[in-house]
Amino acid sequence: MPISHLFIAEVSSNHACELERCFQFIDTASRIGCGAVKFQLFKIDDLFAPEILTQSAAHRDREEWELPESFIPQIAERCREQGILFSCTPFYLGAVDVLTPHVDFFKIASYELLWTDLLERCAASGKPVVLSTGMATMDEISTAVETLRSAGCIDLTLLHCVSGYPAPVEQANLASMQTLKKKFNCKIGWSDHTKSEAVIHRAIHKYDAEMIEFHLDLDEAGAEYKFGHCWLPDQMEKVIKNIRKGFTADGDGIKKPVEAELSDRDWRADPTDGLRPLKSIRKTWKAE
Repeated sequence: MPISHLFIAEVSSNHACELERCFQFIDTASRIGCGAVKFQLFKIDDLFAPEILTQSAAHRDREEWELPESFIPQIAERCREQGILFSCTPFYLGAVDVLTPHVDFFKIASYELLWTDLLERCAASGKPVVLSTGMATMDEISTAVETLRSAGCIDLTLLHCVSGYPAPVEQANLASMQTLKKKFNCKIGWSDHTKSEAVIHRAIHKYDAEMIEFHLDLDEAGAEYKFGHCWLPDQMEKVIKNIRKGFTADGDGIKKPVEAELSDRDWRADPTDGLRPLKSIRKTWKAE
């Protein structure tokens, strides 16, 4: 499988605020064939407006999903030990400064695509930027891309995304990836919420997705697993193995007999009488 096809395991809020569980996600992502793991760094008070938090206990309760800033250096070190890239999504401006010394690339969520200040801060870090485009119009994406590039981003990947949890397969609209690639001349990928192996295969083999992001849970105990968009390790390991197996079938493009069919060449119909095998071996052939 080409190195450009990068699988990113999105931990999201399934870490349960436990450093050891974070390590388990990193180790598992590496084991099943991912090239990167991604976390989220947010604070509830900097994520939702006071008007929402005052009225909604459900939103206030998401404080339990916060990833402590103190975990970041240790997470980054564990990723280096496992040989995979570390990414994180910042959800407040200060998070960019916290993450810059440690991440290999920034991921900006679809919900933050309109936030110019955050885009500029990530771009100014000099790190590669991956931007999800769920819910966005082409005009909104154009503004975000222009903002990132004007602020110094030279390594940009746009992820087509459907911000439904889970997302219906028939609404995946994978062809949008080619629209994004043609319009913005950048790398493209698919941020999966469908939990469909067929969709991931299609995104890569038909639409040339260079990056696949998916939500991972370890054991059905993560905070987001109940919503139905998270993959379990054995499920995604199978997908990645099957995709890699598919790439081995490409070959060199030269049409010629291959090893598996050489022994059958003599058993083709002879052109003089249409019977199998070729006349050249009929008299010498012996039944085993």
